[in-house]
Amino acid sequence: MIWIKKITRPLLLVVLPVVVIACTVSYKFNGSSINYDKVKTISITDFPIKSEYVYAPLATRFNEDLKDIFVRQTRLQLLKPNQNADLQIDGEITGYNQYNQAVSADGYSSETKLTITVNVRFVNNTNHAEDFEQQFSAFRTYDSTQLLTAVQDGLIAEMSKEITDQIFNATVANW
Repeated sequence: MIWIKKITRPLLLVVLPVVVIACTVSYKFNGSSINYDKVKTISITDFPIKSEYVYAPLATRFNEDLKDIFVRQTRLQLLKPNQNADLQIDGEITGYNQYNQAVSADGYSSETKLTITVNVRFVNNTNHAEDFEQQFSAFRTYDSTQLLTAVQDGLIAEMSKEITDQIFNATVANW
């Protein structure tokens, strides 16, 4: 029994570090799950506005935000739209609408809801089972006493980020 006590301490000193090293956990903080051995490039076309109401800065803001999220959060090389990339994203902004959201006691609108809707086509040339066409949307409400022109740039920035996050999650995050 004494030999067991003598062997236990050195054995623990050797085995414990091996077990701790073998049991590591890997985290990805950007949320993407891309196999970079297969997927190396992405092309994103500019999304034109095809809604009834057109606010020109919306397209520029959305297109830059969409490209930016993929460049910042992945190691994919961004190619021009006419080049054959492993991942391809294209679509159009199909809705930019405002609606009366709530009515006050005096019968007038008290809140207005601004909505952006985007239609996206995604093609994964390395695995066509992941291809899809889907609509993404976001909305914000604002006080009806404010003019749309006074609040729309800030609201567009928020909604553009939300929609680009949704597109990123649907295409490469594989949640």
